Amino acid sequence: MSRLSQIAPEQANPQQAELFTAVKSKLGRVPNLLRALANSTAALRGYLEFSGALSNGSGLDPKQREIVALTVAQANGCEYCLAAHSTIGKMVGLSPEAIEAARRADGFDESSRAVARFAGEVVKSRGRVEDEQLDAFRAAGFNDDAVTEVVAHVALNVFTNYFNNLAETDVDFPDAAPLATEESEAAACSTACGCTA
Repeated sequence: MSRLSQIAPEQANPQQAELFTAVKSKLGRVPNLLRALANSTAALRGYLEFSGALSNGSGLDPKQREIVALTVAQANGCEYCLAAHSTIGKMVGLSPEAIEAARRADGFDESSRAVARFAGEVVKSRGRVEDEQLDAFRAAGFNDDAVTEVVAHVALNVFTNYFNNLAETDVDFPDAAPLATEESEAAACSTACGCTA
């Protein structure tokens, strides 16, 4: 159960109602994250404006934006964001394997791998990414527009991860499948092929 109020649309004040109407027109509903963020109209408005601006950016495509979100959510242990972005990731065309790879800060091809690894390094280093890692991201075909947008998406997702972790927001998306651990993967391999991995 959420530790913060999740404002019901029918109980919203005029400012909250205006923002909820905009959200509902795009998503068809108001997710619990946004209902909880509505405790501060300023926070909700800021989140919507920042995420809206980033969704119109040219540095990352929709799949790459979801890869960043999944990498960051896994790093921060945010169950709400893992569920939400696993669902959204499928909607923009990420396969279950691509979603799992992103959660492991990896990818299914050179481009997605570069995005996930760079986002993971931004989180891990708190932005103090080494020249070698920045050069590797650029070598994968990304320019400074993409570098800036990865950092912006990391920041946006850290905000929602921390908020959801604190609020314990009720998850209103299908739960994200747990990642297989190396130990369970080795056991599955041993059972399937008889090896001693």
